[in-house]
Amino acid sequence: MKKILVILALVLPMMVSAQKYGHVNTTELFQQMPEVAKVKTQMDTIQSQYENQLTMMQEELQKKYQDYQANEATLPDGIKQMRQQELQEMQARIQTFYQTAEQDIQKKQQELLAPVHEKLTKAIKAVGAREGYTYIFDSAALVYIADNAVDASPAVRKELGIK
Repeated sequence: MKKILVILALVLPMMVSAQKYGHVNTTELFQQMPEVAKVKTQMDTIQSQYENQLTMMQEELQKKYQDYQANEATLPDGIKQMRQQELQEMQARIQTFYQTAEQDIQKKQQELLAPVHEKLTKAIKAVGAREGYTYIFDSAALVYIADNAVDASPAVRKELGIK
């Protein structure tokens, strides 16, 4: 039994030291990927379209409200109520449109960025396998990184074709 413990005591440190650990800053790498700039451009266009539509809806509401205010004193009660209801409905449609737009924009962004995330993950895995890493950690989540820690980011950049 003592021999087994002695052997384990000798072999275990060698096994631990044989492991290779690396780290990458996935946020930094992700932002450097050219695909992210393309997605940003697409998202800016989509967001602009929603903003333009929202602006048109708000301008229409504003015109109808100003018209209502200008003629309120001379309108019969039935027409007043109908116009008030119309203004409230328009306001509700604008609010619903705004919420739907936010959800659509978020969904589209996730949809467009999913392949980019996948490409980054594949590149990290390829570097890890090729260079014999046991683990590659995200340096953004690490509390401490020693000076002699291996930064795998350059290898991942090369794998992604980023300069």
